[in-house]
Amino acid sequence: QVQLVESGGGWVQAGESLRLSCAVSGVAISVVPVGWYRQAPGKERELVAAIDLRDARNYARSVKGRFTISRDNAKNTMALQMNSLKPDDTAAYYCNVVLGSKGFWGQGTQVTVSL
Repeated sequence: QVQLVESGGGWVQAGESLRLSCAVSGVAISVVPVGWYRQAPGKERELVAAIDLRDARNYARSVKGRFTISRDNAKNTMALQMNSLKPDDTAAYYCNVVLGSKGFWGQGTQVTVSL
């Protein structure tokens, strides 16, 4: 059974940093696409950052240069380093892995950025 558990969310002021982590079990993240998504109140869930099967990193335009996605294959975890946070980054953040045609999600962790 594939399970994902996020941690590291919280409340910060604009300009500060946060690091989100996601512990994955049931699948080796080294062989599947992984990503971070976010959903703000009243908005659709959107892709923030991803690592594809070629190990290429892709970022949403709004976070490029500020956020960095990474994964630790030995620990089967992935992370999202978020720097220079803005109030527009406020959302629930979810980690995701894709196995075959099915996506698996964590429970989400809230990030709140105030001025």
